[in-house]
Amino acid sequence: MRKIAIIGGSGVKESLSYLGLESEIVHTPFGNAAIEIGNVDGNQVCFLARHGVNHVLPPHKINYHANIWALKKLGTEEILATTAVGSLNKFVRANELIVCDQFIDFTKNRTYSFFNGEIKKVAHVDFTEPFCPTLRARLCKILQDLHFSYYPTGCYACMEGPRYESKAEVQMLSQLGAQVVGMTLIPEVLLAREAEICYVNCSVITNMGAGISPTPLTHAEVTAAMEKMNQKVLEIFKAFIDYPEPVPATCPCKHALKDYGGFHVENFE
Repeated sequence: MRKIAIIGGSGVKESLSYLGLESEIVHTPFGNAAIEIGNVDGNQVCFLARHGVNHVLPPHKINYHANIWALKKLGTEEILATTAVGSLNKFVRANELIVCDQFIDFTKNRTYSFFNGEIKKVAHVDFTEPFCPTLRARLCKILQDLHFSYYPTGCYACMEGPRYESKAEVQMLSQLGAQVVGMTLIPEVLLAREAEICYVNCSVITNMGAGISPTPLTHAEVTAAMEKMNQKVLEIFKAFIDYPEPVPATCPCKHALKDYGGFHVENFE
């Protein structure tokens, strides 16, 4: 049995209703997390609406710690996370998919680790390759098999939000080598690695960034773009869940904290 989690926007939850997942509140040392969970074709599948029911949580107020800790408590071994991002240059087109392989963190007021010295010793985790190499290769194969157009690599610049970027910020991020910009990758990807969960990101490029787009960006534009891509995203989810092989036990993500005795939820309770 594979133990899979999908993290996405609130609109995805309704579209996944056919899976028959049931709501569960998981109590964590960081607060409660609302998870949809069920058995799908012999696999445990969890869905987590990152922004909460009805999209009520802005990026900087999401309880990332409770979310990842809850998924770990449920035994999750693989996370497929979707995000909406903006393009930082004219060569990366809107209404496309991108499988990011790097990130640059420009957030300001978030807590980035489970290991802050309060309830367990400090830990330092390698992020040379921020995303699970096994799941990245698997996701790219899935996109190829589905004949979806996508970018197989890309750097995600994460901003604090909830405002959109200025023209100068878009120019700066592009010059630094980022291809897309969003607000929710950090600290989600960091905490998943600390929790020794394999994590991969599939981003939907919803818009061109400030100064590239001929018109000001609106949330309605982003929402409309996500709705346009929704069927493709659902096909990706289905193919990911149906993939016949688990991540090998030798995957380095599963041993990210080996120098600290591994990640154990009971150490936080």
